[in-house]
Amino acid sequence: MKLLIKNAGQLLTVASGGRPKKGAGMSDLGIIKDGAVVVEHGVIIDAGKTSDLKEGSYDEVIDAEGKVVMPGFVDAHTHLVFAGTREQEIALKIQGLSYMEILKRGLGILSTVRKTREAPLEQLVNTGKARALEMLALGTTTIEAKSGYGLEKQAEIKILEATKKVAAETGIDIIPTFLGAHAVPPEFTNARDRYVDEVVAMLPAVKSLAKFCDVFCERGVFEIEDARVILESARRHGFELKLHADEFTQLGGAELAASLKATSADHLLMASEKGLRAMADAGTIPVLLPATPLTSFLNAYPDARKMISMGLPVALATDLNPNAYCLSMQMVISLAVYNMRMLPAEAITASTVNAAFAVGLGEKVGSIEKGKQADILILDVENYEQIPYFVGRNNVVHVVKRGRIVV
Repeated sequence: MKLLIKNAGQLLTVASGGRPKKGAGMSDLGIIKDGAVVVEHGVIIDAGKTSDLKEGSYDEVIDAEGKVVMPGFVDAHTHLVFAGTREQEIALKIQGLSYMEILKRGLGILSTVRKTREAPLEQLVNTGKARALEMLALGTTTIEAKSGYGLEKQAEIKILEATKKVAAETGIDIIPTFLGAHAVPPEFTNARDRYVDEVVAMLPAVKSLAKFCDVFCERGVFEIEDARVILESARRHGFELKLHADEFTQLGGAELAASLKATSADHLLMASEKGLRAMADAGTIPVLLPATPLTSFLNAYPDARKMISMGLPVALATDLNPNAYCLSMQMVISLAVYNMRMLPAEAITASTVNAAFAVGLGEKVGSIEKGKQADILILDVENYEQIPYFVGRNNVVHVVKRGRIVV
């Protein structure tokens, strides 16, 4: 199948030359006015001005006059597969209870763990599929998806198997991450060390189902040395590494992620300057999640401006989970602009090519360049700055996934 997208008011190529974008480069979207993209067999074979294209025959043509054409969004941090919702916790947060206080009441993640353990595989597949298809309609064409609501071997395997089925049934690229160290389950209360050993013992059983291993590294959950033990073992088993780091306290998660040369360190609200510099030196990508402090009633956000000035290739993600039920990368871009002072162009780069590198797919998706997979959006906006400006609006007209129009 051969597809032509032509006459784009702005074609955002976000071309990066095979590496994440840093510093001033994050503002360079590689804009082509009156742009066009040619796709054949699911791969981009040409991109440039419409007037420069040679005549040819196409199976489908999209006239994008007056619209923005850009790469599909890459959501670099989600918890896609889980059972149940937790809307009742909103009132507890308003009353002043923290995430950790809610957790101590047996609510929060532990309530989701109970529901997810009880849910049959088919239920998890169906709910995960519904979320993924809604994300696709909102422009997300690649999703990183973590386990972590099972907290015991068979339940974690069930989540990862459901994730694999969701990917197969939706056609969306879904990168699976093992997050057995998401919380200490009730049966290991006051025995965290034994649960760390349990997570390490799970690694061989989940290796065929997950690309990355992640740990929720936080005081009172998994401390620095706990995370180190798990991640070093994961590396020996062939996993690539990620880390939930320095979200609530300055624990040294950024430094740990850098020392292990993790692909990404995520959250980073409380990360130290030393830790961020170590990440920059190590090539570890910061993945920022502005929907999470919003839904947690926090007044603090990651210091995106500092990270960009330090040369870190910032990425963005929804952190879709029962505590932050956000499916829209368009909404995340708005939050990044209004709450983290990212320039609109920086936020778009962070949601496409930099996010692709944060999930290990930077050579495949995230930009409109010859030879890359044709994951492309046509948006009903006059210019890219309207993407964050229209807060909460779905600007998507069409989604092209692997060269086929799917929305």
